Order: sequence, then structure tokens, then C-alpha cells
Amino acid sequence: MSALILMIIIFVGYILMYFLYGRFISKKIFNISSKNSVPSIDLEDGVDYVPTKKEIIFGHHFASIAGTGPIVGPAIAIIWGWLPAVLWVFFGAVFMGAVHDFGSLIISMRNQGKSISDFTSKYINKRTRILFFLIAFLELWIVIAIFGLVIAIIFKMFATAIIPIWSQIPIAMLLGFMIYNKKVKNNWLPIIAVFIMYLTIIVGEYIPINIHEIWGIPPTGIWTIILLIYVFFASILPVTVLLQPRDFINAYQLFFTILLLVGGIITSTIFGGLDIVAPIYNASPTKAPSLWPFLFITIACGAISGFHSLVSSGTTSKQILNESDAPFVGIGSMLMEGVLATLVIIAVAAGIGLGYNHGESTLFGIDAWNSHYSSWVAAKGLGSKIGAFVNGAANMICNMGIPRSIAVVIMGVFVASFAGTTLDSATRIQRYVLTELFTGAKINIFKNKYFSTAVAVISAGLLAFSTGIGGKGALKLWPLFGAVNQTLAALVLIIITLFLRKKGGYKWLVSGLPAIFMSVMTTWAIILNQISFYESNNILLQIVNFTIFIIVVWIIIEGLLKFFKQTV
Repeated sequence: MSALILMIIIFVGYILMYFLYGRFISKKIFNISSKNSVPSIDLEDGVDYVPTKKEIIFGHHFASIAGTGPIVGPAIAIIWGWLPAVLWVFFGAVFMGAVHDFGSLIISMRNQGKSISDFTSKYINKRTRILFFLIAFLELWIVIAIFGLVIAIIFKMFATAIIPIWSQIPIAMLLGFMIYNKKVKNNWLPIIAVFIMYLTIIVGEYIPINIHEIWGIPPTGIWTIILLIYVFFASILPVTVLLQPRDFINAYQLFFTILLLVGGIITSTIFGGLDIVAPIYNASPTKAPSLWPFLFITIACGAISGFHSLVSSGTTSKQILNESDAPFVGIGSMLMEGVLATLVIIAVAAGIGLGYNHGESTLFGIDAWNSHYSSWVAAKGLGSKIGAFVNGAANMICNMGIPRSIAVVIMGVFVASFAGTTLDSATRIQRYVLTELFTGAKINIFKNKYFSTAVAVISAGLLAFSTGIGGKGALKLWPLFGAVNQTLAALVLIIITLFLRKKGGYKWLVSGLPAIFMSVMTTWAIILNQISFYESNNILLQIVNFTIFIIVVWIIIEGLLKFFKQTV
């Protein structure tokens, strides 16, 4: 099938669904109103609660929920064929992800910007509040540790991207200073900032940064330490200093990258004969788990992801200026992530066929795809996933006349930039989670942002270095992440369903049906994982996975009891 035709169909579908289903969700289901009060104004503190224009908060929200998620998931799930991946990304994003993200955002905004974990007690009971906090903490704990490693791997793979990535920080801080301190009202400022950042890509191309082992610590360990130190300071700064301006830059970077990818698909179709070389459906990939239920666990960001609810109810709900801005941010970002995931699928299903280096030879077409996706193990590593996208995308972009080496750096910078935002936001949200949890237990030292942030960073560091100085300790729990993340999504949908149930009628079906689907898929996956961990004699994963299973079943039962107690 033509990659160009597939892209057009999916893009038109997202646009239609944003204006049709998105309007239905926001107006008819959640009854948003510009007259409703919002936490950013009611609780404004200049640090976390800051009224923000929707264009800026869109950039923050999208960059935070995306990270490498819509890249990693589709880049491995393509092994089951491109059609299952595309269908899940489109229908999942529209009918599940959009409801999940927007619902958690609106509920948080109507509960003083509190996290989804904290207001669980209001919609179910206090017992489930603690269980929700445990799931949220576990997910964020893994995210902080693993994203530090992801960025370290990107730095190792693409040394030319290091200067542009670190240059983005002072550029963003200068942008924030000009906008918030000097009150410069110039719509060209962020565009100029992005232009300057892209100039540093040329510098990075000629001055790659390759660090070597220091005091016995390998490069991945060194970068992980540096990133954890950075994220401590980044996540305690007022959002106007770094987070908002950097993500404003990232929003423009997103649109520029999407334009490059779209342009690459068009020119590659015209001049390079771009076609999808991946199989439409691959029933039995070598050593891969079954498509059901693992497709729905493997592709999270891009379809539906529990982590999104932590961002929606963690940082974003504290910055939305007006409730009428929420659909653009919550629904728009989710569907835009679906767009990105679609482009990733095309890059790894078609772009990789334009040329794939295999040893000393270069493979093309189906041979290139088969070489990279020869088995589940071959396609499973983090570096393999990121590399498949970056190289496939670069293959398409270079048909626009951009040197391939520059295209590789652009895509490497894009991936690392968004991973950095996710790392920053996850640390900030973990601080909120710890503060809400322990202050509820009257342990008030966690109200101190320096202390709670230190706990978040140090605990992630302990996990990262639990297996040695390479900083790869989070990989021990990585097999659990997909199930934990999608379990959180299912549980959040249950909360949204209970919220809508109180409003009467059948509005709850909008989130109730997705809640049932995700509950079944995640519980199924957890059970299969438990069997797999038992067969491999992995005691740690057996214990943690079984604990998650108990929490999930408990919250589902509590949710059902609450649902049937409520009057319609």
C-alpha cells in the first residue's frame, strides 16, 4: 500500500474526529464552560500554578505526554504488521485516549488541580486513594529512571545531537526571560528561538561529543548521573523559567518535524518509490508474544497511556487559563500524538525499506525490514526501536535534499528533546505525588519541594544504578512498564466513569466501554506476564507483577461496587 495514501486517510480522519467527536466529548459529555473557575487563577503561586496561554501549554502538555512513547511502542508493535498498529493508534487515540486525557484534565481542574491519585478518594474511597498512589509512584519511578537511560542511549547513538540538546536549555531560559520578565510581545520570538536551536544542529554535526569511561563509570552511567542532577533543578524551578518556554520551543519543533516527515513521505513517494514493505499482518513473529492482548500494551502513547493522566492532572491542570482551552490541549494533544505515531509507523514500515545498513552491506525493501524485524528479540531493545525510527525517517527526509547526516541529527534531537521534557515533568509530578500522599498522612516535611524532589530523584537513581554503574537498573522493571502504564489508564477510565455516572443519564458509556476494554486487556496481560516470569524464575518480577494484579483487581471491584451504589 502507498504510504502517502495511508497518511492522508489517517490525517483526514483525525481532523474530522477532533471537530466532531472532540466537540461532543467536551460540550455534551463534560459540559465545559469558560465561566468555570480554574486552579491556575484561583491558586496562582508563580511556581506551579501559573495561568498560561493555550498555545504554550499545548507545547508543554504534548512534549510531556509524548517523550519517546509514540516512537518506541509503534516501532516494536509493527512486528505484528502495520494494519493492527494503525487501527489501534487511530481508534484508540480517538475513542479511548482522548476521553482518558481530557477527562482526567477536567476532573483535576474541578478539584483544585489535584492529581488523579488524590481525588480518587472523592469518587471511590480512601482505600483506593492509597492504591492509586502506589501505582502512580511505581510508574513515575520507572519513567524517571528509564528516561534518564533513554536519553543517555540517544547521546551514545547520536553524539552529534548532544550540543543541540543542551543548547536548548539556555535558549529556552532566555526566551522565558524575554516573555515573562521583559514582557516582550513578539510572536516571532519562539520561531527565532527554534531557528537558533537548529543552527546548533550544524555545530553538533561538526563537533560531536563522545565521552568515555570516567573512574570506571561507562558513558550511559555518566549521562544518567548528569541528567538526574539536571532534572532536580529543572523540576523545582518556576514553570515560567524553563518548562514553559522550552516546551513552547518543542511545540514548534514538533510542527517542523511533522512537516519534514510529511514532506519526506511526499517526495519519497514521487522520487524514491516509497511503499510500505512491512507485512499487513504478521500472525506469528519469531519469539513474540501474542498480538492479543500485547498490542494494546505495547502501543500506549499514540493510542492511550496512563502516564498522560499524571501529566493532565499533575502539571497541565495547574496552568490552563480557561476551561474552554482544555479541548485544544487535552484532546488536541492526544490526537496529535496519534499523528506522530502514524508517521512513526510509516517510517519503520516504509522508510526503513529505502536503505538499511546490515554489517558491510545495505539492504532495501522487504529485505531491509525483515533484517531489522527478524525476531521479537532483535526489535525489542531501546536502541533498536529508536534507531529504526530515526533511520527510517532520515531515509525519507533526505529525499527533500537535506543531507542524510543532518536529517539523522534533526530526528535525534527531536527524540531526545521530548524525552527530556518527559523526564522533567515526571520528576515534578512525582514531587506532587509524594507531597499529596505524605501530607495526607501528616508527614509535612514533604511539603518542602526540595526535600520531596530529592526523594523523587534519589529513589530513581537507586533504581537506575541497582544493577551496576551503567545506570541500566530500570531495565529490571521495564518488562512491567507496559502493563503498569495501561493498568493506570484502565483505572483512570473507571474514575472518569464514576465522575460521569454522578451526572446522570448514559454519559458514562463514553468512558465506561473503554474502561471495560482496557481492564480486560491489562488484566489479561498481567496474568500472561505472571506465567512468563514464573517460567523464567524471575522472583522480583513475579512479586511486583502479582502485587500490581492484586491492586488492579481491588480497585476494579471497589469501582464496580461504587458504580452500582450510585443512583442514575
